[in-house]
Amino acid sequence: MTDYLTKTDAGYDTERFGYNLSVEHKPEVVVPAASVDDVIAAVRYAVAHGLGVAVQATGHGPSRSADGQVLITTSRLDGITIDPAARTARVEAGVRGGALVRAAAEHGLAPLNGSSPEVGVVSYHLGGGLGILGRSLGWAVDHVRAIEIVTADASLRRVTATSDPDLFWALRGGGKGNFGVVTAIEIDLHPITRLHGGGMHFAADTASDALRAWAEWTRTVPEEMSSSVLLIRMPDLPFLPDHLRGRYVLHLRFAYTGSASEGERLVRPFRELGPVSDTVAEMPYSAVGTIHAEPTTPVAFYARNTMLESPDPAAVAELLRHAGPSADAPYLVELRHTGGALGRPGAVPSALGRRDGQYVLYAGAAASPSELPALRAAFDRLFTGMKPWSTGGVCVNFLSGPDITAAELATGYLPGDFDRLAAIKKAVDPQDMFRTHHGRA
Repeated sequence: MTDYLTKTDAGYDTERFGYNLSVEHKPEVVVPAASVDDVIAAVRYAVAHGLGVAVQATGHGPSRSADGQVLITTSRLDGITIDPAARTARVEAGVRGGALVRAAAEHGLAPLNGSSPEVGVVSYHLGGGLGILGRSLGWAVDHVRAIEIVTADASLRRVTATSDPDLFWALRGGGKGNFGVVTAIEIDLHPITRLHGGGMHFAADTASDALRAWAEWTRTVPEEMSSSVLLIRMPDLPFLPDHLRGRYVLHLRFAYTGSASEGERLVRPFRELGPVSDTVAEMPYSAVGTIHAEPTTPVAFYARNTMLESPDPAAVAELLRHAGPSADAPYLVELRHTGGALGRPGAVPSALGRRDGQYVLYAGAAASPSELPALRAAFDRLFTGMKPWSTGGVCVNFLSGPDITAAELATGYLPGDFDRLAAIKKAVDPQDMFRTHHGRA
């Protein structure tokens, strides 16, 4: 049985911190689970002591503090089992996206992973899973076959569409930290071995033109093309190249599963705008994590998002007013092109039923406590300005931090589905043991 760590134990601080330091957990006990039996024992311990239960894999999308609770960390549950014939993978709760990509690639297969190799596979799927290949394959929840979960009665259940359709529906898109401790999932893999992908950086003097061109270009590209743009003032750090260090840039990212020749044709208009860097080329799918090249250093990070309809020229102008080269915004802004298969229902219904909007608008920044009021005010100005083009909904997958309200969370779901989630929660966890999740009053 694993050791239970309390505040006086040497490993307590190391174990309780995750990637996003905007939420600091101060649990009564930390349980570094190395097996399903450890998880079951930890839930029983919580029941016996009248404590709540929280779960942390990597800590990329924290919700609320687990103060005074039992915090189960799952990073040691790192098993991956690939079935090449069935094109499936069984993935334990501590597996990160990059490890799964590498394991699947050995069999000529690929998961529907996200942009960061460091994000946990299970939590990513439970939140919906907006993947690199989502425009052609849909949301990651649409490719989950089974979920293994320890519920509040300390029993291990294998949940499928036939064994428990209500809980299976709820866990896929609404189950992050809400219904129990998910110890493993079984997911589909796809016969994809390569991409035509990479990124282009544009300097401040061409960034606005590149953004306008991209917004228009996304109206006609095939579903096999996924792309996004990042507007950011890069930090002044010595390891960055001169064309990026301390400079405002637009980073345009591509992932295309069609032919290399067609990929080259599709990105040519942006090459003609004169990017200061260009890594777009053929790549093995195992290198997909290099496209976004997201940071890996833990930091206190705060973010907000909304779904947008197609950004017309007025929407682009408004976004540039808040986050363009001359705006001096205190945050980064990312637009991800969605639509395609992401807008269609999955073969098996899930809690992630709201699929409107063609883009995700995401803004975020690292901030100290003294900087938070100004950052939140800047977020308010940005999202108020972009409200005319918003669907009124959020991308649940990208919600993080303790500020998320029940009303905001509910906008990510169809009318009635949020109430259905609450009813299933009451049936599965009547004592509300699993209470560290978004949207609590």
